[in-house]
Amino acid sequence: MSANSQAVSQLLWQGPVCAGWKRDLEGAVYHLANCLLLLGFMGGSGVYGCFYLFGFLGTGYVCCVMWGWFDACGLDIILWSFLLAMACLLQLAYLIYRLRRNTLPEEFEVLYKTLCLPLQVPLQVYKEIVHCCEEQVLTLATEQTYAVEGETPIDRLSLLLSGRVRVSQDGQFLHYIFPYQFMDSPEWESLQPSEEGVFQVTLTAETPCSYISWPRKSLHLLLTKERYISHLFSALLGYDISEKLYALNDKLFAKFGLRFDIRLPSLYHVLGPAASDTGPESEKDDEEAREPAMASSAQQTPPRSPLPASAGPPAPPSRARMSRPDSGVLGEDSTSLVLEDFEEVSGSESFMDYRSDGEYMR
Repeated sequence: MSANSQAVSQLLWQGPVCAGWKRDLEGAVYHLANCLLLLGFMGGSGVYGCFYLFGFLGTGYVCCVMWGWFDACGLDIILWSFLLAMACLLQLAYLIYRLRRNTLPEEFEVLYKTLCLPLQVPLQVYKEIVHCCEEQVLTLATEQTYAVEGETPIDRLSLLLSGRVRVSQDGQFLHYIFPYQFMDSPEWESLQPSEEGVFQVTLTAETPCSYISWPRKSLHLLLTKERYISHLFSALLGYDISEKLYALNDKLFAKFGLRFDIRLPSLYHVLGPAASDTGPESEKDDEEAREPAMASSAQQTPPRSPLPASAGPPAPPSRARMSRPDSGVLGEDSTSLVLEDFEEVSGSESFMDYRSDGEYMR
């Protein structure tokens, strides 16, 4: 113990005892190694900061190995420097693996930043959604049809990435589909998972388009398993369908000069399917047929004596109120809801006579 204490006190108070100092400095490799180590320890945080840190440290330890081999001729210097250099290289390899594993194709990166990042969707959840569509980007040429009315089955859900798609029914233009909008959201919502159906509209690409598509069964399994993804798709599909309905609403405004709100009963009755026997047209015809008969009967019938004062005026005849059609009768999809029966309504020019929906209801 006394010998150790003397050695410690000698190192602290008297300094190291050197037999002789070297007059020449170490080689350039030694100084280069220290400069690289200094730069490496100045690295920051994050993935790219770790790349900077371990890249410079690994290069610096490799220089230490070369210095120990050629100049210092010390086995311990060579071994320690080699082990530290290998640790840095392994860490760099692990970082490259993680970076490649988390990297998505460019189209899906842009889709995440545009559609999911504003909703704060975790990247891991987004990867599950992308994995369901197998990370495939499909294309449509100009004037190529994505779906044909009455023929194409509803077996997928697609999202447009670029280009513009025209939606039409019976050759009549309805609206456009723009990038980052679902191409068949109304058809998706119109069917249950166990049901089958066909498109009621035709979707044609007006420009070269690219889109991603989820198979119906695979997406239903994912939505059943992941509640968060199910809520996310419900919100996105609901917003997309509302945008399509308001686009059709603007089309009515441009055609007739009046803006009909799709939430008001006036537009609902105009656009709703007319019943076969009890529709407004048949009632109007019945009223026109009854008016001449009532006029002729009023001329032939003699005037009656006035009623006694005790008796009140006769109650007006109650007219049977039409029952509002159920929501399930309104067609199979939302894009075919508007303008499906609108052209069949007679006297469409009379809507120009009303200044507001309230006057139309009165």
